[in-house]
Amino acid sequence: MTHVTTEVARPREAVGPLIRGSAVLRALAAAGGRGSASGLVRETGLARSTVDRSLSTLAHLGYVRPDGRDTVLAPRLMELGNAYLTACGLPDLLGAVAGRLAGELDESVWITVPDRDGVRFVHQASRRRAVSVAFRVGELLPAECGMGGSLFAAEWSGDEWRSRRRGETGDAAVSPGAESFEARIVRARRDGWALDDRLLDPGLVAVTMPVRDRTGRQVCAVNVVGHTSRHSAGSLREAVLPRLREAVAAMEDVLAAAVAPASRPVPAVPREQVAKRDLGAEFVASFARGLGVITALGVPRAGLPLTAVADATGLARATARRSLITLAHLGYVVAQDGLFRLTPRVLDLGFPCLSALTLPEIAQPHLATLVARVRDSASMAVLVGDDIQYVARVPTVRIMSVDITLGTRFPAHATSMGRVLLAGLPPGERGERLRRADLRPLTSRTVTSPVRLEAILGRADRDGYALVEEELEEGLRSVAVPVRDLDRRVVAAINVSMHAGRITAEQARESVLPPLRDTAARIERDLHVAGRFLKIRTS
Repeated sequence: MTHVTTEVARPREAVGPLIRGSAVLRALAAAGGRGSASGLVRETGLARSTVDRSLSTLAHLGYVRPDGRDTVLAPRLMELGNAYLTACGLPDLLGAVAGRLAGELDESVWITVPDRDGVRFVHQASRRRAVSVAFRVGELLPAECGMGGSLFAAEWSGDEWRSRRRGETGDAAVSPGAESFEARIVRARRDGWALDDRLLDPGLVAVTMPVRDRTGRQVCAVNVVGHTSRHSAGSLREAVLPRLREAVAAMEDVLAAAVAPASRPVPAVPREQVAKRDLGAEFVASFARGLGVITALGVPRAGLPLTAVADATGLARATARRSLITLAHLGYVVAQDGLFRLTPRVLDLGFPCLSALTLPEIAQPHLATLVARVRDSASMAVLVGDDIQYVARVPTVRIMSVDITLGTRFPAHATSMGRVLLAGLPPGERGERLRRADLRPLTSRTVTSPVRLEAILGRADRDGYALVEEELEEGLRSVAVPVRDLDRRVVAAINVSMHAGRITAEQARESVLPPLRDTAARIERDLHVAGRFLKIRTS
């Protein structure tokens, strides 16, 4: 059970609602990102009213959403984990080197950091294969399971060893017959690198080296992970160790040259002030303030002083201090030399559950809300060659409706989503696609002239939408808008389709286009949070 920390262990100034709300959030994450209020009551030992108020607060912040009788984690929650990943700086600083290493070796590369007596994944540069490594960013493994654990343990203090002995992990977590953890620590200390031979899984082997800062402190570890169908432990070591040494040296050079930005953090929006007025007793302001402190600490530097945290959150200094004391008690913050910084434990707050989200999964609840508003079917599609492919869809119930299944493909030139996707291409590529595409007519109204289509796509690019009248099928009208990633590239399109006889094209522009654009903006907000440190699959 995920019980709340006992009153005896609490600092005198700790904020009880923040402790209890965090327990609810951790329990929901531990349940795989979905749970009922009654289940959370059982897991946390909290009163039902406390769980309900915590969930209401999280829902108002956009961190969870209702789904039938359950509550599920929402992509926006990842801004808490993003705060840690931004503050530690490792994905931004070392991700490019890890990506090049993965490409050169044709193997998956992971960056891990020490987290208490465990190993936390903070970055991946993976290679997609039929047999692939299934770790997730934010996931925590016991140190004895590998992935740099023996290297990190080689530098544990006496207190850390004593803490581990009081814990519940042990060598039984690894494959039977594996070398003891203590023996692996001795070997890693001697060699300066670690070899994992099917420790965690019979199919996995890995070579790991530490990355140190200019003081010699281990900051993280780089893991090259292979599958036994391609390598034995020995062949992986021979294949990757020389190049891994070079990559680690490059990473250490990057860390040595990195300079923390001198600018002050951007003040956070005090969402809890509006929410308290709107929700009253159902909103736990002190819980929301504590989560706001976590996001405020997400700046790439060694830490922030109390005054800067108060300025960034808009909180009184005393209020910010109590939140920091509580977050330190929970293990999410550490204080050193008057500066507060986030710990990897912040990633426990739902990040691993959400790190496998795809764009269709992000879009689906927003499309459902759109359909409830406009009472017509809504879909998402991506560009596949000269076609669009449907990757998400929410139908509506009407006597006459559009029946399309996921995976369906249509020629891009004759569809509203296809035109939005084509319009998002660079002009040169757009024209080249039109010149080589099979622009066959599907109805008597299908535009097939490359010159006309290029003009239509230019207008769709300028206007930010496309409306297609009976060019794909007689009687069918649809209007589409683009969905853009953090780099403003068009990665998908969403549309609303309707029977052409029900409303006019102008009425569709007036009544459907605004909520459609609003939905795209909501999808983009979630995509930008989820895609800050992860590559989000579009299908």
